[in-house]
Amino acid sequence: MYIPQAFEGSDAVGREIMQAHGWALLVTADEAGAPLATHLALHWQDDGSPQGALVGHLARANAHWKLFARPVESLAMFWGPHAYVSPTWYTPGAKVPTWNYVTVHAYGRPQIVEDTAGALAILRLLSGAYEGADGWTMDALPPGNAEAQTKGIVAFRMPLARVETKLKLSQNRDLEDRHRVIARLEESGGDDARATAAWMKRVLP
Repeated sequence: MYIPQAFEGSDAVGREIMQAHGWALLVTADEAGAPLATHLALHWQDDGSPQGALVGHLARANAHWKLFARPVESLAMFWGPHAYVSPTWYTPGAKVPTWNYVTVHAYGRPQIVEDTAGALAILRLLSGAYEGADGWTMDALPPGNAEAQTKGIVAFRMPLARVETKLKLSQNRDLEDRHRVIARLEESGGDDARATAAWMKRVLP
């Protein structure tokens, strides 16, 4: 990913984005070099390594998992908030539209989790991340049902070799323009716009 120095985010911020925005796009190249992509939920896990790992699962009918045996990295892409920025929001001058956003690219080689217990542990992590402490759990299923349903999926872990974090939030504009953009985004009716404004505040000098 192209990341100008002004827009580079730390690994810690990258982990924060992956944890908060777990709906991702996983891409793996096939033997001919053609990319195969799957939209899926991924959960960042602290496994004691410098970058951590991602866990998730695919439908067994999705041939994507068969590419995990190839000796190549996969790429998981995460999107945080993003918003259009109009040049009319800046101070007067020859200025053009742009898009502000935060995003993460995470690289690693997925490893299939073969055993049922391991697959169930990943499913518990994923559901627990979104259900919360008092939400639905797999214990609500009839005995043996969760184990049976794992036959239709392929669970995996993806230890991360590197993470790229990009925070494109008008850091290349002067401070007055940045404050003007924040104000206009906060006035917007959109959740993404307001969340983008909050990120812009975080990177103000």
